[in-house]
Amino acid sequence: MNPDLHELLRKAEAAINHPDPKGYRGKVYVGVDLGTAYTVLFVLDANRQPLAGAYQYADFIREGVVVDFMGAANLLRRLKVQVEETLGFQLTAAATTHPPGIPVAEVRATRYVLESAGFECTGIVDEPTAANAVLQVENGAVVDIGGGTTGIAVVENGRVIYTADEPTGGTQFTLVIAGSLGISFEEAEALKLRKEEQARLFPKVVPVMEKIASIINYHIFRYRVDHIYLVGGTSAFPGIAGVIERETTIPTTVPVNPLFVTPLGVAMFDEPREYPSYGR
Repeated sequence: MNPDLHELLRKAEAAINHPDPKGYRGKVYVGVDLGTAYTVLFVLDANRQPLAGAYQYADFIREGVVVDFMGAANLLRRLKVQVEETLGFQLTAAATTHPPGIPVAEVRATRYVLESAGFECTGIVDEPTAANAVLQVENGAVVDIGGGTTGIAVVENGRVIYTADEPTGGTQFTLVIAGSLGISFEEAEALKLRKEEQARLFPKVVPVMEKIASIINYHIFRYRVDHIYLVGGTSAFPGIAGVIERETTIPTTVPVNPLFVTPLGVAMFDEPREYPSYGR
């Protein structure tokens, strides 16, 4: 695994919460992750280090399908403007992600979202493959647990040899919490994200974690997998790695800030452009 992973993800957090590009001018790589819970935009510098970024909760994509095209495009356009104001120059191109195994028409739809938001789409990469550009796993399974789906990639000798995607993720956590507490989906979503509440909520969402583990087991049983690496926003819920490890009997790791792994990775598949070739 990438020995600099922890530092890279800490830099990513700083690039979003306290961006300080210091008038950077040079090559940049841009990545967009249109997730089922969060849309994330990252810009990397010439050394592929986080320069600036932004993200926002969104439910415009469900199970890999764009269900609100204009909503997704408008949100991405706002994030684009926000990051451009931080950098002081305009972004014109980006690479993006898609869940593995979705229909070609839906892959095209993610491209159209980027184009509608003002980006040229330079590439589309499945989410686990994008994540492994950051993780640099040689052998193991990369599991991207998002809001609505769980994407799985088996990696052998540094190469992704199998991918799959199944509907189950953080949205199911929220539904279980809402049902058990008798509150609205929106209230449950907000409660789920409050760190001080997560220990209390953990027993309620364990069955969903166990289902995710069963999905992983189903897709990896044909392969020799010695380690599982969890990414995606839902992987940040405390205790999930322990449940996955218990159910799969395979050592399981969650990096810091797992939400940022995939969008950082897809930026690395972008074709670098150099400022001021697209300056205002």
